[in-house]
Amino acid sequence: MKDSIRKFIPSFLLSWYHLFLAGLGAFLYRFPSKKIKVIGITGTNGKSTVVHLISQILERAGYKTASISSIKFKIGEKEWKNTLKMTMPGRLKIQKFLRKAADSGCQYAVLEVTSEGIKQHRQRFVRFEAAVFTNLTPEHIEAHAGFENYKRAKGKLFQAAKSIHVVNLDDKNAQYFLEFPAKDKYLYRIKDQSRQKVVGSSKILEAEDLEISSKGISFKIQGVFFRLDLLGKFNVYNALAAISLCLSQGISLETCKKALEEIKGIPGRMEIVIKESFTVIVDYAHTPDSLLKVYQTVRKCENAKMICLLGSAGGGRDKWKRPEIGKIACQYCDEIILTNEDPYDEDPEKILEQISSGLSRPIHRIINRRKAIRKALTMAKPGDTVIITGKGCESWICLAGGKKIPWDDRKIVKEEFERISV
Repeated sequence: MKDSIRKFIPSFLLSWYHLFLAGLGAFLYRFPSKKIKVIGITGTNGKSTVVHLISQILERAGYKTASISSIKFKIGEKEWKNTLKMTMPGRLKIQKFLRKAADSGCQYAVLEVTSEGIKQHRQRFVRFEAAVFTNLTPEHIEAHAGFENYKRAKGKLFQAAKSIHVVNLDDKNAQYFLEFPAKDKYLYRIKDQSRQKVVGSSKILEAEDLEISSKGISFKIQGVFFRLDLLGKFNVYNALAAISLCLSQGISLETCKKALEEIKGIPGRMEIVIKESFTVIVDYAHTPDSLLKVYQTVRKCENAKMICLLGSAGGGRDKWKRPEIGKIACQYCDEIILTNEDPYDEDPEKILEQISSGLSRPIHRIINRRKAIRKALTMAKPGDTVIITGKGCESWICLAGGKKIPWDDRKIVKEEFERISV
């Protein structure tokens, strides 16, 4: 119903409506961001992980912290799952959350800031202490009418945060984010990669002596050795983003090390759900770039037969990427199973057809996601790796007409594994 109404409302009126709600929320909850330091994390991939890592370090340093990510909400010791199917909540919800965080004595709030949220002014009337940029690859292109508009939406967070900017210097879009003025800039990169020009008195954090294996990642920063129970080179960058931000808050490298080495994985992010005769990994990857990184990581770390289960969201979301993820799966996976992700109001069969157009060999097509998971598990032999992507730890599958069914890939994997093991 809401989508039908929006079609008949001029975009500028919708924009003013969203801005009004943002202002109303800030007014009703007495501008809570004036009482708490708010850190915004933006980028295409890695936002939830960076929110989690920063929160862990801040808490290890003795700060009471609140956070919002696509995984969960957290205020101090209290946390609850994000079941909204929205990474960044609406304007009133954000202001209400910040008010609760401030009133409970939190000194920091760490938030994922999305391009769609920025488009709807959800970040307005929030005073940001710092902005963190992870990376940028094509996503939400149709919603923003092009990659440049998508990039500019991300840039608005950096316009809002005047104090501290943290930027991934190895990302090809870094220069755009470096152009925004800030009191302090913290840049991070992996040593010996291609260099970009650094301006002003920016502080550069470099990771060196990288080791990436099936057991985790390790690297050195300024002589301090980190060994983390996280998989993949992309998690080196996520760790660097978190460390850079925390250094900007006067937290030592040693405290960062202690906090990060206590983390035993991120829910639904390269999460190993089964590791018996074969391995089952569940990951949120749903863009070509994130899918590529997951497959490359597994191929490098496991060097095993890869059975890959994937799909693509409906609702008109980035149809361009469907054949692209098909091509990537075809390049890396030994067996491919296409299935439902979140079809919304689209025909699931047509979504799978569009993914299939990027494939050049036979695959399995099973619309029912539970049956598809069961098929992947029954295909797996000792030593194989099953990779289930697209949903991570999300709580719902979204169908037509606003219908949602309870879901958790990890739970379904365990249930089906039990059944085939009997």
